[in-house]
Amino acid sequence: MDNLLQKHCVPCEGGTPPMPKKEAEEMVRQVPGWRLMQDAKKGQLSIGRDFEFKDFKEAMAFVNKVADIAEGEGHHPDIYIFYNVVKLQLSTHAVSGLSENDFILAAKINTLI
Repeated sequence: MDNLLQKHCVPCEGGTPPMPKKEAEEMVRQVPGWRLMQDAKKGQLSIGRDFEFKDFKEAMAFVNKVADIAEGEGHHPDIYIFYNVVKLQLSTHAVSGLSENDFILAAKINTLI
C-alpha cells in the first residue's frame, strides 16, 4: 500500500480500457477493507467500502476529509450517507470501470481511519 500512497491520480481519457478483473482482484488486496464490486446490469467493476461512526457529525467530518483528498487528487468517489454510516464507491467513469486511480484514492482514504 505504501507504493499507492506515494502515487497521485492522473487524468484518464475516454477510449482507455478499464483494468482487467484479474488485475483488480490483485490490487484490491492492497487496500484493506475495500471490496471488489460488479454492476449486475453493466458488468462494470468498482470498489467499495462502508465506514461506521459514532454519530452523524463524525460521519460528516469524515466525508469532508474524503472530499479534501478527492479534490487534491482530482478523482472523486460516489458517497452515500446514512446517518452514521458512510458508503464509498470508486470507479473511473472515463474508462467505464476501474483504473489505478481508484486504488490510489482508496489507499489515501484508508489513512483517515
